[in-house]
Amino acid sequence: MHLTGGGLAVAVVAVVVARLFGVDISGLLGSSGSPQPAPSSHARPRSGPDPDKDLVDFVKFVMKDVQGTFEAQFRAEGQPYRHAKLVLFTSAIDTGCGRSSSAIGPFYCPPDERAYIDLSFYRELRERFGAPGDFAQAYVLAHEIGHHLQKLLGTEQQAKVLGRNHRRNEISVETELQADCYAGVWGHAAAGKNLLEAGDVEEAITAATAIGDDRLQKQAGREVNPETFTHGSSAQRVKWFRRGFETGKLGACDTFSARDL
Repeated sequence: MHLTGGGLAVAVVAVVVARLFGVDISGLLGSSGSPQPAPSSHARPRSGPDPDKDLVDFVKFVMKDVQGTFEAQFRAEGQPYRHAKLVLFTSAIDTGCGRSSSAIGPFYCPPDERAYIDLSFYRELRERFGAPGDFAQAYVLAHEIGHHLQKLLGTEQQAKVLGRNHRRNEISVETELQADCYAGVWGHAAAGKNLLEAGDVEEAITAATAIGDDRLQKQAGREVNPETFTHGSSAQRVKWFRRGFETGKLGACDTFSARDL
């Protein structure tokens, strides 16, 4: 699998900047099975070869590998793993989280445990930003599948309850940093299978630095205010990705009990 770090920085920065301005982009999550066709308000029949075949095949490969990694860890702990589902759509779709559109970007919906992906998100990376985005897709998938693990383990529901009080932003940061750590766990397994190339980890760390809340607030011309963080600082995101990558263990990702994030 050829992974390129440049696409990661573009993709994730775009996602987080969108969130910074009030757009909820929850990301990607995958399945080991085939993508499920979904209804679309603007679906158009295609004729001839599918131009998205290579992209779909790549996304399926990454999703299968990420979920296979997490399933193996669940099995080792004697816990069942339920695979998330993948739905490809165009323009707009009804989900377990309500009506959504491609303007929101790829996202994971906890109620129906499905990832909803408009492939135009990746085409834009490739055509507008000149970034094929292989590593971007893989990293983001792993992070969002981390959110699926939180659903399976009950963490997502607990965080929802805790987030109803004055600690809402703090709980959000802990949740996102844990997903970063889970992404690192997958990266550890991928490296063990020789799926990563030299420099990939360093590029991921560079990207994690670029998407910290403090960095994004500075780029937006705002005063850095830790009380408004929802994803964590650059240093925190790097720290937790590294922890997952270095240990390869889901149990090392308990951000909620950490004294120092």
